[in-house]
Order: sequence, then C-alpha cells, then structure tokens
Amino acid sequence: MRRKRGSVTEYVSERDVRDIAEYTRIFLEEDEVAPLTADLNAIIDSLKPITEYELEGVEPTFHPIGSLSNVMREDVEVPGFTHDQALSNAPSQQDGCFLIPSILGEGGDR
Repeated sequence: MRRKRGSVTEYVSERDVRDIAEYTRIFLEEDEVAPLTADLNAIIDSLKPITEYELEGVEPTFHPIGSLSNVMREDVEVPGFTHDQALSNAPSQQDGCFLIPSILGEGGDR
C-alpha cells in the first residue's frame, strides 16, 4: 500500500520494517528503523521507471538467451559411496550415523 508522506511516497512503514525484521530474525536497534525505512522506500521508488514501459503484446521471456534448450548432461547412475566410506571422515559417529552438534533445544550432540 502506498502512502504519500510529504514529497516522499511511503511504500513500507516503520511498522512494516519492524515486522519484516522480526519475521526474518534480524535484530534492529530502534535508531536503525527510520533510516532503513527511508532506504527501502527510496529503493522501491527507484524502480518506478520500470512501470512506465508499454508492455502490451510483449511476450514474457523465461530465459534471457531465448531458445536455449536443455544443456544439462544425461542423468546417468554411477556407483556411490559405501556406508563405511561415507562415515570414514566423520569427526563423530554413533550407531552407524553422523553425530552432529544440536542447533536447537538443550544442546549436546544428536
């Protein structure tokens, strides 16, 4: 939603910036919110010229090189690692599985 605030169009509010920061788990100091809001609004406003192009009848381009066809190699099955080979360089293992540090909860290895 666009709001006019003086001579600047406000696309995102400070509340929006706080909500986005909370959602993305980015900690913002209170004195960072206003400048970031202004920067985001300026970035969005700088994209305004794109909306002024006449695009009626222009087919969408899904790849910048046009009619590029599949350039991927064939999907060929090759032998993989054995279980022992896969675990051979693991710093920690338990019961035939990788043992990794926990990143959530109480800590410890999982």
